[in-house]
Amino acid sequence: MSQSTTSSPAGRRQVAVIGCGPAGLVAASLLGQAGHQVIVIERWPEPYGLPRLSHIDGETARLVASAGNIDHALRDAKAIDTYHYLDDQGNVLIDLDWKGRQSGFPAHISIFQPEIEDSIYARAESLPNVEFLRGWEVSKLEQEDDKVVLEARPWDGSWKPVSGDGEKVRNIEVDYVIGADGANSFTRRALGVERHQYGHHERWLNLDSEYVKDLGERFAITSIYCDPARAHMYMPIGKSRVRFEMRVLPGEETSYWEDIKNGLAWLRDQHGIGLDEIRPIRNVVYTFDPAITKSWKEGRVMLVGDAAHTMMPYMGQGACSAIRDSANLAWKLDLVLQGKAGLELLDTYEAERRPHVTQITEMSTMLGKVANEDDPQKVAERNALFLSGKMPPPPPFPRIETGVVHLDAGSGLHAAAGAPTPQGRVRYHGREGMMDEVVGRGFMIVSRADITAHLDADSRVFFEQIGGRWIVISDADAALEHIADLDGVQLDFLDRNGLAAYLRRPDFLMYGAVRQLGDLPELLRSLRERLHWQGGSILPRETKMEALA
Repeated sequence: MSQSTTSSPAGRRQVAVIGCGPAGLVAASLLGQAGHQVIVIERWPEPYGLPRLSHIDGETARLVASAGNIDHALRDAKAIDTYHYLDDQGNVLIDLDWKGRQSGFPAHISIFQPEIEDSIYARAESLPNVEFLRGWEVSKLEQEDDKVVLEARPWDGSWKPVSGDGEKVRNIEVDYVIGADGANSFTRRALGVERHQYGHHERWLNLDSEYVKDLGERFAITSIYCDPARAHMYMPIGKSRVRFEMRVLPGEETSYWEDIKNGLAWLRDQHGIGLDEIRPIRNVVYTFDPAITKSWKEGRVMLVGDAAHTMMPYMGQGACSAIRDSANLAWKLDLVLQGKAGLELLDTYEAERRPHVTQITEMSTMLGKVANEDDPQKVAERNALFLSGKMPPPPPFPRIETGVVHLDAGSGLHAAAGAPTPQGRVRYHGREGMMDEVVGRGFMIVSRADITAHLDADSRVFFEQIGGRWIVISDADAALEHIADLDGVQLDFLDRNGLAAYLRRPDFLMYGAVRQLGDLPELLRSLRERLHWQGGSILPRETKMEALA
């Protein structure tokens, strides 16, 4: 995203982010890096410090890298190559092959959440235009035509309505609010927005532990046992920790399983593991309740992450979806705050993200039904179907199909549009590293050849105004002044799709592509329309489109 040159009226911040989990942190970091004034309000005085999420995919890792220090975020992470669904006898029902790479990272990664959050928090906190107000809770939210007014008070540590000394109340005026305050979102409740609930409720005990000794290869493979007596699973949490989970059956008391001695007794009986092999760090019962909020934007208030949607954990996509929400919203809000894009651009946030999240929610709910089925006849039919090898493959992972994506005349959406663009290692002027780090982020055109002769002056000005840059990619033997595609992923992507160039959005999704460089002006004109561009088309005598070639 580009640096903002606009400012709000005196005394008003531009954006308030309510909630300091992964979604809120990513929004704060990206908007802060773009130069906007941001205040983050979080009821907990200190970070939680323990894992809740334990998986991200490669696309999400790339977004984390844009918001924080990726080396710190993944310092204890490990790639996940396999995810097994098994019956009660240990026969493999579903073998998900998670090997490979995505967006320059392993396609699936087992992570320790606090290090992800610490990485992004450190980046955002280092920015002078981002303020963190920890230990405070928003108690009132009111919208006016041109602003949102928040009332915040110190949080007393309870879940009761906040109260106390009126002198400690802070009234905060902002242009926009991002509600990233979780499944029990105050922001959503203040808006009076209802949720569509899928009616599939399950309770599971999470028993997270650090390794005392190596448990062997078995527990390094994410595995879920679809046992009708009691479904259970285990998965690594990065390199140093492991999570054991079990279904809490109907009629069982949550308090019983949150007593650590009972969880440890189950672990010993089920897996033969004791305190000489693991050290417990967390023992809690979660309720999985898939739901999607009926409206993600009301006026100047937007919802992201669990405030907008919750899902079953069986695809490991809850946090990934939350981070995608914030990355999607941040670059659009950046352009609107700069006055370059119309307010209609913010409507594309929900238009893009809702269908994507809905497909993932329904897929994960289906897998949850597979895992939690306890009717003997249905279990037998399920097992026979999967073991027969006749089960159809899962649907492809969703992509963005509406909003800020290019529709080719006569042929519709390009097969790669709305999906993550590739990333690999490159070399430029002797520096080697991942493409985003070496050549930058934001809007980008990637091509094999110089595009300047194919752009009219209007297209050049527009692309410059959105902070766009273009790169000419060459093979690994490229000259010093060229960008060498060391892993070959860019050249392979262009060849495989028959493309002369593609245009990438700031959230790394492909906006559109061309088979001939002469079609680039039309591609940029369509982007200008979809951004509801307010920048005009006044042409200076000379334009200096930023290029790396």
